[in-house]
Amino acid sequence: MTKPVAATVPDGGASSVARLGLCVLAGASAGLGHAPFDLWLVTLIAFAVLLRLVVTAPSLRRAAVLLWLGGASYFAVSLNWLVEPFMVDAAATGWMAPFALGAMAGGLALLWVPAAWIALRFIMPAAMGARLAAMVGLLVLAEMARAVILTGFPWAHPGHVLIGAPLLALAGIAGAHGLTLIVLALAGGMAYLGPARPLPAILVLVVPLIGAIWIDAARPAASPPARDAPIIRLVQPNAPQHLKWREDMIPVFFERALDLSAQAGAAPVDLIIWPETSLPVLLEDSGIARMRIAAAADGAMTLVGAQRFQGFQPRNSLALLDGLGAVDAVYDKHRLVPFGEYMPGGMVANALGLRGLAERLDGGYVPGAGPALMPLGARLGQVFPMICYEAIFARDLAQTARPDWMVQVTNDAWFGSFSGPYQHLALARLRAAEQRLPLLRAANTGVSAVIDARGAIVAMLPLNMAGALDAPLPVALPPSIYARIGDPPIFFLVLLATSAILALSWRKPPLRTCD
Repeated sequence: MTKPVAATVPDGGASSVARLGLCVLAGASAGLGHAPFDLWLVTLIAFAVLLRLVVTAPSLRRAAVLLWLGGASYFAVSLNWLVEPFMVDAAATGWMAPFALGAMAGGLALLWVPAAWIALRFIMPAAMGARLAAMVGLLVLAEMARAVILTGFPWAHPGHVLIGAPLLALAGIAGAHGLTLIVLALAGGMAYLGPARPLPAILVLVVPLIGAIWIDAARPAASPPARDAPIIRLVQPNAPQHLKWREDMIPVFFERALDLSAQAGAAPVDLIIWPETSLPVLLEDSGIARMRIAAAADGAMTLVGAQRFQGFQPRNSLALLDGLGAVDAVYDKHRLVPFGEYMPGGMVANALGLRGLAERLDGGYVPGAGPALMPLGARLGQVFPMICYEAIFARDLAQTARPDWMVQVTNDAWFGSFSGPYQHLALARLRAAEQRLPLLRAANTGVSAVIDARGAIVAMLPLNMAGALDAPLPVALPPSIYARIGDPPIFFLVLLATSAILALSWRKPPLRTCD
């Protein structure tokens, strides 16, 4: 009888333990490309090291383990802020923090493992270039799958490290997944050349970067706002999460938001924006509160983050108040955070007394109908509203007509003060650059910001500081290529290229005779 066996390649002189350690170090280093570090060049080099170690692994099993370790380390560093929500009430939930981060990092890394197995299983060891190219394509497809499976979690894609680089302009052409392809392709090229050919490896990195910088310089500049542009005020009340819903502190933060709304500005304000869940009472019971908001707004409209019941269904909402405090329009958040705003398992979880960390209303929030535009009148046009992490889902913008601008209200107090708020801000910049639309974000503890249609921050309020920011609405640019076509071209390009590489390099597994 016969059975297939995997071909192996020489270990390259590195011991098994050293390889494991290097993969962990490379994966962790790759995570440093994300905010607040923004060491995107380190990410490119680290991924090159990781890919080289995996593609030269002595066995399929070892390759899978190495890539899983590298991926888990990458996600653990990139998503370190996941421990923060559990530390708001550390005495009750702090013990869960390391398990949550470990489970998320390890689980996401599992999606990368098939890339190593397929590339090494079906491509000859001598064809290192084909192995690396196939692995890069499979990793891009894995990241695209991660953005949609279950509820989807398109955070900390490898391409996101380029948000802080001169290559952000390319997001308007290829989107986040195109940026991921660029990062991994450059890393794969350096991995192929290896340490024995440092000069060509450097050229693989430098030449595309020069081209991208040229593209960035050549793209249309965002026009300065017109003299009569609408003035928008962002309100940042700075309510720490452990105090936000304490009975004696609720009126303190509400009064602070009112004072910030009422303060005199250099020019009349057209719209005031309060952050997520900043209305201290249910929307349907907020008549007095809304009258006070209208008085503070002095005739301007206000977008306020609120909670409400629609029938018996609790919603996380954004309400538009007119100059008298009447509710003109309501948008309900449709992408809810699992284990945060609701518990998977529905009635079973509720019966067991399990609650989401951010769940304020009994039973957990119920998702809204989906993406929608909110009309704000002739001066302000149509806005695309996003609540909290809805801003990380690029595909939602394809489900409506093109808006005039985007708004994000969020409570990033849950994310701590180290990396989470800055990564969330970076993803808002990415949305603006992809769509070539301005984006304004009001965040409870920061970072509130005005972002122009190129993804540049025009003005901002620092983290953990109460304040109000007045700014003219930036001008929108014509729709980008990505805004017109979305992700399908990148998906089919990577799928067809990877399939072609596998087909052209396909090998039957070697056979051995067994007695």
